[in-house]
Formats: sequence, C-alpha cells, structure tokens
Amino acid sequence: MGELDAKGSSMETPNANSMRNGSKKAFDPSFLVQLPNKLQNCLKLQLRKLGKDNEGAISLKKQEETSTTLKVDLEKQLQSWRENPLWNDEPPQIKVSVPKGSLCNLSVKFDVGLPPDAVYNIVTDPDNRRVFKNIKEVISRKVLLDEGHRQLVELEQAAIWKFLWWSGTISVHVLVDQNRENRTMKFKQLKTGFMKQFEGCWRVEPVFIDESLCYPFKPKTWGEYCSCTGGKGRIGSKVSLDQLIQPALVPPPPISWYLRGITTRTTEMIANDLLAETARIRGDFTPQNSSQSENCMSPSDEQEKNKSSNIKERWAQYRKNAKQQSRRLLTAE
Repeated sequence: MGELDAKGSSMETPNANSMRNGSKKAFDPSFLVQLPNKLQNCLKLQLRKLGKDNEGAISLKKQEETSTTLKVDLEKQLQSWRENPLWNDEPPQIKVSVPKGSLCNLSVKFDVGLPPDAVYNIVTDPDNRRVFKNIKEVISRKVLLDEGHRQLVELEQAAIWKFLWWSGTISVHVLVDQNRENRTMKFKQLKTGFMKQFEGCWRVEPVFIDESLCYPFKPKTWGEYCSCTGGKGRIGSKVSLDQLIQPALVPPPPISWYLRGITTRTTEMIANDLLAETARIRGDFTPQNSSQSENCMSPSDEQEKNKSSNIKERWAQYRKNAKQQSRRLLTAE
C-alpha cells in the first residue's frame, strides 16, 4: 500500500502506478541527468571535438577555395599581359624625412607592370634573395602562424652593408606579418643590436592600366573593368614601401648625412631590383622569347651559339683568304 503524506492522503510509488495501469512508463529524458559525471564529461568532450573537426574542415575548404580562386584570377590577369606586354617602368619616387631621434623615415612609391598578386608573390617569396641583391642569405625562417591568407613568420637574414671603404654583413631579425587579403607585408625588428629600431610595410594595390577603354564609364571592381574592356584590360600594381630606420647610436653630421644617403640608395636599389624582376617576367611574354623557350634555348645559350657561329665564319673566311693568297703566289711564279 501507499504511504500517507503529512495531510493524510495516500501516496504510491511510480512503479506501483505503472503496474496498476497495466503498462510501462515511457522513457524519461531526465534519466540522462542521473548518469555519472565522468560519462557526461566524456560525451561533452566528444561533441566539442566533433565541432572543432567540422570547423577545421570548413576552414581548410575555404582556404583551398580561396587559393584556387586567386590562381584563376591571376592567370586571367596575366593572359592580358601576354597579349600586350608593352610597358615602360618609371623610376621610383622616394621621400626622406628625419623624425626626432631616428636616422630617417623612407617612403618609396612606384608603379609595376604586373598584376598585384604576381608582385606580392615576388615580395613574399621565401627565396626572394635571388631578386633583392642586398640580401646575402636567409639564416633562418620559421612560420609561427598560417591561416591561409595570412602568415606570421620569424625571419633572420644576413644583409649586406657598405660604409666608405668597409663592407660586410649584418644580421636582421624581424617578425613578418603577411596578409594576402589586403596585400600587405609588415615587418618589425625583434632583437636590438646595431639597429635600435627597424620596421616598415610593403603594400601592393591594383591599378587599371587600360581604364581609358571604359570611358566615360569608370570601373570600380575587376569584374566591371573586365566587362567594359572585353577581358583585354591589364591590371598593374602600385607598390609602396615605408621604412623607419634608427641605429643604436645616431652619429652627428656629416656622418649621419652620409649614412642617410647610403640608406636611401639601398632602398632605391630594392625598388629597382623588383622592377627588374617584373621586367624579366614580362619579357618572357614576348613572342621572340616564347619561341626561344619552345626551342629550349636560354638567352645565354643563344649568345654562345651566335658567338660560336661567328668564330666559324671568321675561320672559314681566313681559310678562304689564305687559299686565294696562295693561288696568287703560284700565278706570279
């Protein structure tokens, strides 16, 4: 029988009620609450792990899709340059300012005859010392963060320096923040030494080279530009480099003037090295160089061939002249 409550009413257990009704009670979800804490925690961890795996897979898929889109867009843009590789490089514009307590602040701007992604690939190439002559070697390179479009890299390079009749190398240890979404590359010195402060930023922005074909319409996006030019419009790049340079000890004039001049020329050399590399890439688009590449012959090989043929021609002409001279002597006799 059931028990009596405080008011004297009858109370029966759930099992008794279920048996009396002749049917079993349905499964109660609140039963999960009675599971041991360890089992609950285990389930929670598995659910969290599954969620993180799904997020990671989605993120990786987005990175792959973004990378594929960039490659397709870049290939389309390069095709316009293959069809029309004509371009005249203008010398870089350099502005020098002298903030208080530093050697100089340099700002360099110049236009490049290649799409922004192609130029950005050159600037962020781990082996770009083949392009920039002021870099002797890469001592170490470690990727600290990789989000696909953004990378955080710890980099140490040996840079070449010259002062009067002395020259050598200096170790530059910087943290590089590369962001492909806005095509920027920021760098900042990690360890102080000869340089107390060394930081700056590369920035590559698109320029619609053949925008006049769209007149009077002014395109704002690559899609609009491609549409109004019939897919023939070329996209160039506006490149800027800002650097703040402060040695551990700023020398007095006139030595500081001389160092400032050396730093300015070095920065100008970096810009010219980039222009030279883009000019070399554009040169590969010309029909003459394309035919050379089809024949698997480099310019140096072609030069050696011409040199060899010239030697053979001169030797054949020498032998011909010698035979004619001997014939004259025999006739005279």
